[in-house]
Amino acid sequence: MTTVTLHEIEAIAEDLGLHLSAEDVASYHGLVKSHLEGFATLDALPDELPQVRYPRTRGVRPAPEDNPLNAWYVKTRVTGASDGKLQGRTVVLKDNVMLAGIPMMNGTRMLEGYIPPIDATIVTRILDAGGTIVGKAVCEAYCFSGNSHTSATGPVHNPHRPGYSAGGSSSGSAALVAAGEVDMAIGCDQGGSIRMPSSFCGTYGMKPTYCLVPYTGILGMEATIDHAGPITRSVTDNALFLEVIAGADDLDSRQGTPRTDTYTQALGQPVAGLRIGVLREGFGLETSEPDVDKKVRAAAEQFRQLGAKVSEVSVPLHKIAELLFLGSIQSIIDTMLHTDGYGTGREDLLVPSYLDFHRGWRERVDELPEALKISLVLTEYLRHLYGYRYYAKSVNQVRRLREAYNAVLREVDLL
Repeated sequence: MTTVTLHEIEAIAEDLGLHLSAEDVASYHGLVKSHLEGFATLDALPDELPQVRYPRTRGVRPAPEDNPLNAWYVKTRVTGASDGKLQGRTVVLKDNVMLAGIPMMNGTRMLEGYIPPIDATIVTRILDAGGTIVGKAVCEAYCFSGNSHTSATGPVHNPHRPGYSAGGSSSGSAALVAAGEVDMAIGCDQGGSIRMPSSFCGTYGMKPTYCLVPYTGILGMEATIDHAGPITRSVTDNALFLEVIAGADDLDSRQGTPRTDTYTQALGQPVAGLRIGVLREGFGLETSEPDVDKKVRAAAEQFRQLGAKVSEVSVPLHKIAELLFLGSIQSIIDTMLHTDGYGTGREDLLVPSYLDFHRGWRERVDELPEALKISLVLTEYLRHLYGYRYYAKSVNQVRRLREAYNAVLREVDLL
């Protein structure tokens, strides 16, 4: 740690709008210097990072002829336990999931060259269950897109029609599963980033219940909206994969004790008596596609014919849900950029080497994806004029909206 100077104290005070006399500057300098000595001691302490248990080959970016969809970031091979639920299955990880010793880019040149020192918790669970991890899938830049064109390595092609979108931000994950190049993939979802590419590519993508799957060792957007989950070619594989990755992790402070289940036991069970609510406010919007509305209603009718009880329900507040994401954008930008990727106020496992590497974004801000630059400008504008007022408003409305959903869910089993 470097020694702070009087000039640095003066410059910081000026940035903060503090008006310090020469005597104040000297006093502050002495006090700050004494605290920094404590930080030097802290810096020398070990980080107690989890041990890496499974050997792996070096991560290599495949040649274009071996990567026709441009969906692979790197290929590697990490062979798991000799038996388990995922024995014989190949798995690709979205490239925001840490895999020790293997390059990680998160879709952006900002992180090119970073090598994580740990395996994410779900990586260890996959390997313990006998799975074989075969590489990292391209994702959108900072996972900040619902399309498949923003990664610094180039667009990911839809496996059914090259030149068209694979969806995002888990673009490569869904494309590789749909193309049959891997059996299963990990995706991550804040606003649709598992579900959209699964819809575009024709895979089964699960955004699990909040905190059911631990997020330890995964780069996120904001702790209240980060989810990791499975992408597969069948419902059976989806249930099996979820069994493996779900469950409490004492390194993820958000989780508590999530309730898990043997999800594969529900396969093939009848739906007679299941109460399904068709949400009125989810259809006929300006942004709706009529054929999609029609197919969803047809699916509900199919469940009715199978014995489910299907009824239309209403949650008028559903119409404000989109605004709540807009209100949370300040917290998202603070987490992703201003705090270098993790946020504060949580007791999760943090990886200092990632924070050290990523803080260089400030010198390369022009290289951020356009959507992130626009959001950065927007949040600075809001902060200068209104502070965090609109973030507070959105948090309060989340509670209101959640209770509105819960009120309906006391009458039906699912929406």
